[in-house]
Amino acid sequence: MKRRGFIWAVCTALLTTYGSGASSSNARRVSKFKRYRGPKVTGIIVEKGKRTMKLMRNGKVLRKYNVELGFAPRGHKQFEGDGRTPEGLYSINRDNPNSSFHLSLGISYPNRRDYFAAKAKGRSPGGEIFIHGAPVRRTNRGKKDWTNGCIAVSNSEMEDIFAMVEVGTPILIKP
Repeated sequence: MKRRGFIWAVCTALLTTYGSGASSSNARRVSKFKRYRGPKVTGIIVEKGKRTMKLMRNGKVLRKYNVELGFAPRGHKQFEGDGRTPEGLYSINRDNPNSSFHLSLGISYPNRRDYFAAKAKGRSPGGEIFIHGAPVRRTNRGKKDWTNGCIAVSNSEMEDIFAMVEVGTPILIKP
């Protein structure tokens, strides 16, 4: 009986000592992937001029965020490297839990129209347009509209958005 009590005490001490470090590490990891049990997001509206993004449910705003855009935000994205954020109707076509920008959701740019407009001018339309958080190495502190055409929010906001928005959700990006 004494031996069993001793083993129990050692196990408890080990769990208390080493478990606290592991649980704080796990808490950080878990916090990146939040759970959302609210109403389904049925659309996203980005207003570039107002620097806002709204997560919508059948015409009702569920959440609203301030955003940062491409480094040359005026006008529709036409070519790779132009620094513009696209305008028009797209959809969320993928998620990336291992993004260099904390978490990210892919936008279906370029569509057929974008692709052929760029090709008609002998250029690439570019791609890899996302809604994302901050870069791992934050070099853009204090800069407004710093992305290469993406839509950026804070990491904590991106965690909420990542939990709420499903692949296939339509996104309307307005001037």
